[in-house]
Amino acid sequence: MTETIFLLGLAACSALYLIWGWTTLPAERWQIAASVPVRKSDDGSWAGANLTWYGILTANAYVAAGALALLLMGAAGIPFRSVAAIVFLLLAACIPASRLVAQLVEGKANTFTVGGAVFVGILFAPWIVMLVNRLLAEGAPFPPSAALAAIGIAYAFGEGYGRLACLSFGCCYGKPLCACHPKVATLFSPIALTFTGKTKKIAYASGLDGVKVLPVQGITYFLYCGAGLAGSYLFLKAQYSAAFLLTLSVTQAWRVVSEFFRDDYRGAGRLSAYQWMGMFGVCYGAWAAWRFGRKLEPLPDLGTGLKALWNPMPILLLQGLWGGIFLYTGLSRVTAARLNFHVQTDKV
Repeated sequence: MTETIFLLGLAACSALYLIWGWTTLPAERWQIAASVPVRKSDDGSWAGANLTWYGILTANAYVAAGALALLLMGAAGIPFRSVAAIVFLLLAACIPASRLVAQLVEGKANTFTVGGAVFVGILFAPWIVMLVNRLLAEGAPFPPSAALAAIGIAYAFGEGYGRLACLSFGCCYGKPLCACHPKVATLFSPIALTFTGKTKKIAYASGLDGVKVLPVQGITYFLYCGAGLAGSYLFLKAQYSAAFLLTLSVTQAWRVVSEFFRDDYRGAGRLSAYQWMGMFGVCYGAWAAWRFGRKLEPLPDLGTGLKALWNPMPILLLQGLWGGIFLYTGLSRVTAARLNFHVQTDKV
């Protein structure tokens, strides 16, 4: 019963979050969350730094993924310090990679790429798990397949939720319906996205503000969270390798396919670098599932996972993670603000 409630709750929350984001975030109002005055000009106005909804929603996604990883690994009996070490090392590899890979592939210094960060994470994850297992395991080593499955599920939900950040910023957008095959345009017309606001990426990079485009971000959210739910079901049945392989295959296969429907610049070549990363990731993940998942493992206990998560240390770490990610991704480098302040004399 606990497992059923958990899965239904996860599905309901994910669905409501998507509905809110799909209907709200493409609007101009939902790009800038706040502007902070940083420097006064000679004319009395202030140059401002913009804090974005992209940063808020990205931080939400990271924390959701981190909490889910902590919960599932705890349910599988993996000690908290091992879980914390795995999450920390993965983030230490992936967060810088989100910018470095974008610089290499797209040639842009102020762009983030989830695809590049994920590729680095896929490469490092099995070896990070093995390293932590060897150095920090208390007593008997924990099952590596359980840790990899939890990482795969957490990633699927995290990137799915993170697509709402793309809706806010207007990035990772699909092709305009007018440029698609008539059958494709007819199929997606009822749920097509229309972005407004000249400071959104879709406007200044492609001039597609106010134009109906394929809802690539929404489809990605739906597929990734669906894969995460299916993976969670398999995880709770101790089918760890199947859960890992399912989440990785669905997410990376869609990464390859979705590139054909996107209109933003993805690098040169008939196949983008991100598509090659996705294809390699599926093959590498299949090898990791075979290499680390050949043992039968006991069923996880969600109650144990919840107890491990509902403690001051994990909660404080997740709060710190939210703040760090928000500052790293939410301080806009491609928009600026000019602020003026005055006294409302009629209210003095």
